Amino acid sequence: MELSKKVQSMQNSPIRRFNVYSLEAEKNGKKVYHFNIGQPDIKTPPEFMEAVKGFNKDVLAYAESGGSVDLQKAICNYFSKFGMSIEPKNVMITNGGSEALSMVFTSILNEGDEVLIAEPFYTNYHTFITAAGGKIVPITTKAEEGYKYAVKEKILPLIGPKTKAISIVNPGNPTGYILSREEMKVLVDIAKEKNLWLIADEVYREFAYDGREMTSFGQFEEVADRVVIIDSVSKRFSACGARIGCIVTKNEDLCGAVMKIAQGRLCCPTLDMIGAAAMYGVDPSYFDAVKKEYENRRNVTYDELMKIPGVVCQKPGGAFYIMAKLPVESTEDFLVWLLTKYDNNGETVMFAPAAGFYATPGLGKDELRIAYCLKAEDMKRGAELLKLGLEEYKKQGNK
Repeated sequence: MELSKKVQSMQNSPIRRFNVYSLEAEKNGKKVYHFNIGQPDIKTPPEFMEAVKGFNKDVLAYAESGGSVDLQKAICNYFSKFGMSIEPKNVMITNGGSEALSMVFTSILNEGDEVLIAEPFYTNYHTFITAAGGKIVPITTKAEEGYKYAVKEKILPLIGPKTKAISIVNPGNPTGYILSREEMKVLVDIAKEKNLWLIADEVYREFAYDGREMTSFGQFEEVADRVVIIDSVSKRFSACGARIGCIVTKNEDLCGAVMKIAQGRLCCPTLDMIGAAAMYGVDPSYFDAVKKEYENRRNVTYDELMKIPGVVCQKPGGAFYIMAKLPVESTEDFLVWLLTKYDNNGETVMFAPAAGFYATPGLGKDELRIAYCLKAEDMKRGAELLKLGLEEYKKQGNK
């Protein structure tokens, strides 16, 4: 039996596909520092559990396909703090940010349509866009240039008759790059001039460091008809398992299209929406403390990485990821070696090889992504293991 060409052209996740090696390492008694996945260890706000425990109805029933009104209103109130006037009808609750992206791309793309996105990009964009019949056109960035991409002269030549959207992750995953207000305006103007959708993945909005401003593409009213915001509670509230995200857009046609898909999948989990609505009411001090903690983890990780001879690395401005180029031919080979043949005092480290974060063949083979989601002392030790492991890897004649 033959599988679809779409699924055959997809890749396995570089974030998860090496888990078999880490599981075996842990089975053999090694401690593995997991830098590969953005799973925060920050405590989930207790408001979530308290709200779920307070559910006292006799039947756990279906919710509305567009989500609970309480959660929609909570999200509208949240965005009002950014000067944005959002109504519940503009908010579609989804099963995480992943479903939000999948729904949007399915709704806007025809077979062969193109989406511009800065590479390296969150690897699952390849899956979402390919499944919708689309094609990624990469805006290639480099660590040496600070991963900058919002440059008109760089983007306009990539736009063709099949271009349908510009997709943005801000703050960036995997680079941690944050667009300035001026750079956002460049993308807004291009989208307006070329009649393109602006898909703004803003799930890391709170994680902006060194005094940088938290922003949203929803603040640009001149493109309200084409901006689609993707959001989620996963990272903001350290609630990845809740699987609650949302699509925010004032484009009524898109709202109607997405609703067709939402009705087909029935609804999001009722209890998770109840817990999520409660979390949106947490005191702002929660975000201040979390941001301060991640900023410290970033500093510790970056300082340790810069001790590695030959490393190329930019200090990220936001999110909780950092990209680094190592003096090796293949970070995939290096990772497998770390997990199968190396340890220091019974410990080793795991990261995500970066080739899968690129659409351009051959790029990213000597790069890796680190998620600095562990406490600072663990990030320090894991980065040290990376340095020590690389030294041993080279001593053994590996390239």
